[in-house]
Amino acid sequence: MEDSSDRFDTDDIDLALLAELERNGRVSNSELAARVGIAESTCHKRVRRLMASGAVRGIHADIDPAAFGLDLEALIAIRLHAHTRGDLRRFQTYLERLPATRHVYFVAGDQDFLVHVAVRDAAAMRELVSDTLSLRAEVAATNTSLIFDHAAGQRER
Repeated sequence: MEDSSDRFDTDDIDLALLAELERNGRVSNSELAARVGIAESTCHKRVRRLMASGAVRGIHADIDPAAFGLDLEALIAIRLHAHTRGDLRRFQTYLERLPATRHVYFVAGDQDFLVHVAVRDAAAMRELVSDTLSLRAEVAATNTSLIFDHAAGQRER
């Protein structure tokens, strides 16, 4: 649901900065500058510009939900009824505000949304899917896939 006209023009240095920040968002400015091969002042200015442009959406901690007793994670695919697709943003906002929601993706294909959730246990997952999501008038179907484990990709841990 993003406007592609909002793209930011990047060069090789910006791309290197973005790659390093994605691997480790806590890297110091001096270390980041050294890794990319630019002056610290230039690095600071470019990172600020990348953040202001929206190219960097945020730098945050990746919290393990299990640390808070949320031991069961899932991806829930949601398909809306065709006649209710007129207000996708409103439904996306609803999903984002659910306490169990970690991420919401608006997707192409036979589903409309993919929602990453974390809850206490199977009973809480059943309640979320059966008593919260499936009862919404705009929801045509859900499909829940439990997450057993996930890989972090290139990011440092």
